[in-house]
Amino acid sequence: MSVDYQLRDRVIIVTGGGSGMGRDACLALARAGARVVLGNRNPQAGLAVVEEIVAAGGQALFRVTDVAKPADCQALVELAMKYYGRLDGAFNNAGLQRAFHDIHETPLAELDEVVDINLKGVLYMMRFEAEAMLRTGGGSIVNNASIFGLKAMPRTAGYVAAKHGIVGATRAAALDYATRGIRVNALCPGPIKTPSFDRVTGGDEHLYDDGVPMRRIGQPGEVCAALLWLLSGQASYVTGATLSVDGGMSAE
Repeated sequence: MSVDYQLRDRVIIVTGGGSGMGRDACLALARAGARVVLGNRNPQAGLAVVEEIVAAGGQALFRVTDVAKPADCQALVELAMKYYGRLDGAFNNAGLQRAFHDIHETPLAELDEVVDINLKGVLYMMRFEAEAMLRTGGGSIVNNASIFGLKAMPRTAGYVAAKHGIVGATRAAALDYATRGIRVNALCPGPIKTPSFDRVTGGDEHLYDDGVPMRRIGQPGEVCAALLWLLSGQASYVTGATLSVDGGMSAE
């Protein structure tokens, strides 16, 4: 059974949309009829997603975007406003994790990069997205945190700190705009089958099964279904929430 999320012609930004969960989100949004404005550091990957959407009859725009740079974040929002005249939603998804280290062994450059992209990138995007949405009647912002925005994991202090920061920023921004038509929520996915997951596991889908109460990893479509719901009017009374899509990990 297909679900109508009533996103047809809605203008929605996706950062980190060239691969992994971001790519899946772009394709799911386009299938739902949304007009996707995609930002990604890798131009080849980003343009490939746009071409796939357009070939299937959808609408999409692309701009090279490094969310660690405020000017890039502003330009991506301005692209949506220039071509479509409004901004209805956003999935602030861009993020990364480098090698695993105890904090005293973590290179300072890696700490900077992880915090700049995962946390500052979300703050910068929200800054410009909220400004645009206030001008065009409101909207819905979804920030991609992680199960590790709610709990910890060894040897990832910078990543865990950034993801916890996203959850806190989401809640604070939700209060800022609760009476002004902008909803702000966070997704907290657990282990999901993406290219980055495959790189860590060597392609073994069952490597982390024992750490998940449902005894399996998630599929991208399961995260996309939660995303589309949060972006839609069906979640009209939901703001400041963290929605875990993690097979029960956050319940432990």
